[in-house]
Amino acid sequence: MSLAIIEKLLSLFSGGGDPEAEKRKQLKQIAKELVKHKYKFYKPKGEEVHPAFAKFFYDIYKTVASAQVFLQNAEASAQLKSLIIDSYLDQRMLELQERLSEDSISGRAKTVPTKELSQQLKDELVAFFAGFDGNRMRQIDGSFSAILSFARFVNFDFFFMLKKFDSNVTERSFTYIPKFEPIRAEYIGDDVKDFLEVLLAIDLEQDWKSVFAVLKQYKGVDVVASDQWGKTLASLRDLKRSGILELMVRHIDKNPAWQPAAHHVDDHIVEPYLQKLRAQIEISIQKIVQEKRNSKIDELAKAVFGTPAVSRLKNYTDKANLVFSKKMLGGFMHVQGLNYLKAFLLDYFKKDIRELVDLFLIRGQWSTNLLSQQLSEGFHELMSVSEKLIAFDDSLADDADIGLRLRTYLAKADRDKDQLKNLRTVLKNVNDDAQRMINGSAQALITVGKNLKNVLEDYQRTPHELIINWKEIELASEQPIAERVTEVYKRIYFFVQLMQFFAKSEQAG
Repeated sequence: MSLAIIEKLLSLFSGGGDPEAEKRKQLKQIAKELVKHKYKFYKPKGEEVHPAFAKFFYDIYKTVASAQVFLQNAEASAQLKSLIIDSYLDQRMLELQERLSEDSISGRAKTVPTKELSQQLKDELVAFFAGFDGNRMRQIDGSFSAILSFARFVNFDFFFMLKKFDSNVTERSFTYIPKFEPIRAEYIGDDVKDFLEVLLAIDLEQDWKSVFAVLKQYKGVDVVASDQWGKTLASLRDLKRSGILELMVRHIDKNPAWQPAAHHVDDHIVEPYLQKLRAQIEISIQKIVQEKRNSKIDELAKAVFGTPAVSRLKNYTDKANLVFSKKMLGGFMHVQGLNYLKAFLLDYFKKDIRELVDLFLIRGQWSTNLLSQQLSEGFHELMSVSEKLIAFDDSLADDADIGLRLRTYLAKADRDKDQLKNLRTVLKNVNDDAQRMINGSAQALITVGKNLKNVLEDYQRTPHELIINWKEIELASEQPIAERVTEVYKRIYFFVQLMQFFAKSEQAG
């Protein structure tokens, strides 16, 4: 008989072919190991967990309890991430980081032209990004992962587990001397598994001095006492080497093949940091551009109207836009520009400018009709815009044609997509009309201003070439001609500059 056949027969008689018998055999061996183990945590016979287990974890809990409070929100802390990143930056990169800060950009914007500042920031950002080579990124991400592993370890629910051994234990209070009692193993099997997850994920041999230095910066105090943590580390290393917790779980679960799952932390903070920095700089530049634009608009509006706060429109208003914003619609897009235009046409054009232009066109004898015709056409174009603007604003009233259509479409937009489409179409047409009036008035004002300047130059020139009866015009004017034309021209000049912020190619609203 061959050796192989003999072994097979022996295996059959010994139960080696029975998986359950093999499992029982392995569990029996695990029980023997647990009985002989130096850590007297568990009694296989009766499946009971001893007070020594609770005492071991109670000592860890005393060391890390304060850190639980300090590190509750560590994973989501932007401040902690910044501190870790900063700790790996050299002097040159720290200087670049400072120049790229919002305060620095805001300060530089006061003296550096926006276009030049934008290029400077682009160059500095490229240089800063270049400093994050693969090695530096790995160090930073590794440091954050180490701190998160530590934070998850200290935030293990020691209190919940210990309370099963002594219900009088108080959370993060150690004045009471606990009286731990043995408990059934089934009550803490899951707790042991959870603890193994955080224990195996933490690198007990890492540079703890560096870890605690960052955490002290983060919280302003030592999160754990270094001497106590040193003792705890020694205990954890020995516990990890001993395999006692794994043996306990295998016996409790009756699963000799069970292996712990270590959920290693591998968080990356450098790339999100750099993406956020780039976005912040772009926002800062846009903010500077917008602030300078608004400042210039206010300055020009004050030069024209005496105040930047001008409101003449009744229906095409920001207030009306509130109802459109609720439907995620842009609403009326050119309120500010159109308000300035209506104010200028009502307050100045129809009085001061009209009177002056009438004086030159009606009283003046022009050497050629072509020149007077240009002034007349620009003037009448503005008169036409003024009439259109009033009719346009009135048409948006609740009981007027377009206003009524807008209200109807708004009321039905939530239930009917076609009504929403109609609403968008009407808004686009309204905004296009507003843009055309702004554009047209700007061009007409340039024509009127240019011709008034020519008239002033002719008045100051000898001999006169455009108008040949200046004496008669002087007698008809209530104010000195040069003073009057200069005042009107300056107002037109400033207003045209103001309108240039709003005049553009026609586009959808």
